[in-house]
Amino acid sequence: MGLMTFLRNRAGYILIGAIGFAIVAFLVGDAINVGKPFWAESQKVVGSIDGEEISIDTFGPKVDQSLAQFKQQYGGSGNAQMQAMAVDNVWNGEVAGVLLGKEYSRLGLNVSSDELFDLMQGQNPSPLIVQYFGNPQTGQLNRADVITSLKQRAKNPQLNQQWALLETEITKQALQQKYANLVRNSLYVTTLEANDEYQNRNKLANFKYVSLDYASIPDANVKPTESDYSDYYNANKKRFENPAETRSFEYVAFSVSPTAADSAAVKTQVDKLAADFRTAPSDSLFAALNSDVKVPYTYMSKGKLDPAVDSVVFNLPAGSYYGPKFSGNSYKLVKVIDTRFSPDSVKASHILIDPTKLGGVDKAKKLADSLRTLVQGGASFATLAKQYSVDGSKDKGGDLGTFSRGQMVPEFETAAFDGKAGDLKVVTSQFGVHLIKIEKQVGSSKVAKLAYIEKSLAASSKTKDAAYKKASNFLSEVKDNNFTELAQKNKYTVGVADKVTGSQGFAPGLDNPRQLIRDAYAADKGDVLKEIYQMENSFVVARVTGINPKGPLSLEAVKKDIEPMVRNAVKAKQLTEKINAALQGAGNIDQVAQKLGKPVAPVQNMVFANPIIPGAAQENKLVGTVFGSQPGKLSKPVDGERGVYVFTVDGFGNPAPLANTYKQKESMMQAAAQRSLGSAFQALQDKAKIKDNRVKFY
Repeated sequence: MGLMTFLRNRAGYILIGAIGFAIVAFLVGDAINVGKPFWAESQKVVGSIDGEEISIDTFGPKVDQSLAQFKQQYGGSGNAQMQAMAVDNVWNGEVAGVLLGKEYSRLGLNVSSDELFDLMQGQNPSPLIVQYFGNPQTGQLNRADVITSLKQRAKNPQLNQQWALLETEITKQALQQKYANLVRNSLYVTTLEANDEYQNRNKLANFKYVSLDYASIPDANVKPTESDYSDYYNANKKRFENPAETRSFEYVAFSVSPTAADSAAVKTQVDKLAADFRTAPSDSLFAALNSDVKVPYTYMSKGKLDPAVDSVVFNLPAGSYYGPKFSGNSYKLVKVIDTRFSPDSVKASHILIDPTKLGGVDKAKKLADSLRTLVQGGASFATLAKQYSVDGSKDKGGDLGTFSRGQMVPEFETAAFDGKAGDLKVVTSQFGVHLIKIEKQVGSSKVAKLAYIEKSLAASSKTKDAAYKKASNFLSEVKDNNFTELAQKNKYTVGVADKVTGSQGFAPGLDNPRQLIRDAYAADKGDVLKEIYQMENSFVVARVTGINPKGPLSLEAVKKDIEPMVRNAVKAKQLTEKINAALQGAGNIDQVAQKLGKPVAPVQNMVFANPIIPGAAQENKLVGTVFGSQPGKLSKPVDGERGVYVFTVDGFGNPAPLANTYKQKESMMQAAAQRSLGSAFQALQDKAKIKDNRVKFY
């Protein structure tokens, strides 16, 4: 009855609530159905910089472009660290673009049309223009090439887009230069500062000291109190400013390294492969189908292969067979197909013809043959390249410079290295049809064409399954508070990754930790992550052990890190008491040394700007106190980095008066100017409100 009465009395409210819920459900459902929920845009925000949101739609393509540039620069297919570098590179560019853009606007900085004209084709060209249109040998700008390219811009959409990007970069550099000049021109060094700097670098101090090292007291005998930790923390708070949020985690890695059984199985497989390779009718095809590492079936020079193989193969005649040779965690098998002597490098030009624009490869080849005939008849290759080539080198008359083996696609390389200077060759590659002019061939050395097989020593599926099962069992047993205890019970090694940033592409002992780091940033302190993470040679189970937010770190967060320093501070108090007792009634440093049973150490020609005590350590506090003391007077105890010191100053050697204050100021101004732009930008970042959500996307 009570329930029925309640429902009867509250029926109106329940009905209104139900209708309200239905309306919300309808709206949300409708939003989901059209594929654009009202919260979707917020899910795309990589971060915000002073109120300006950065969307993944614009950020992502920039990361892809940056990663492609890193791959081209460093080689390889790109790893976690390279990806993290690309993400950081783009993020820093976004931060700089927003913050510096606001500064330019606030200060009224701009680049006029006249300035831009001068930077692009005038008497004061931008470094970017010189980079793209300069002579690599002389560094001189070819202004005619710039003007020709600008004239072609209106007729070529792709070229127009490239120029638009270049103009943007030129403008950006010009604005940054103006801002940097403003900052530098705001710097000033006073005469007093110049004299102080001169004195700090040239005044000499001679003194003697006696020290008691912290190491003289065993760590086991020192038990810092909470008060000791608090005193040290409060005295050094500025050192514990965290510039960005970090996470710490511990982990157990379950190795999937090959077992003895795996090694034996791979060796058996390689032996059979070697027997088949010896009699294979098509060496190159057999190698391509069976090798874990693809080596181009073309002539290569010495030094490209594993040294253990390279040193042998290039001394063998054509028709020789070598291997199996185990080196660097893999077996190598090599057939020497041919050897010859070939140029070390080639200087060439080319005209690249796009078959898709002419209706096929046959028509492109026909045009290339016609152009070859024209050149043979005396026509200018450079002029024809500018007219017909679709390659970026056309603005330089098709000039590709000098290149060695391995820098061009195989078809192009074969034609360039197998021909002779003056030859005109037509070849087809993945890029189109090339008319190649061999300008010059440099040097001569032995090259070899090889059929090459490499089989890596890898763990079997059985070994991987066993490692995964161990990881899975550990993950099912572990709790948030017994991670280390359970690992030790099972005799597993616990790895530690401290202070990992959200964008970091590496972690100690882990080769591919990005997903682990992302999940750690979505978890709470103490959580065991629910996934088993696969690295190159292991499966990993991890637990979040610490979260340090951006800003001042708490004592609890730094307690473990400062423990050695706090222990030394406690030791310093004990050693100071000993030295104070020795100072009682002592008239000179020798008497203090005798009481302490320590030798007197002399120091000659110490300068304030370089406070390193010979045979001891860098002792800023000690040297600073020395330069503020009177000669002949016993000092009070000074607690330093390595121990506690007592000293007496023998005297100071003052330098000659500063003869050229202007030169000293200029030197200091130059040093300050080098730091100024970075310091100004850091100040802008410190003042700005920056929210970084990259860890949700990368």
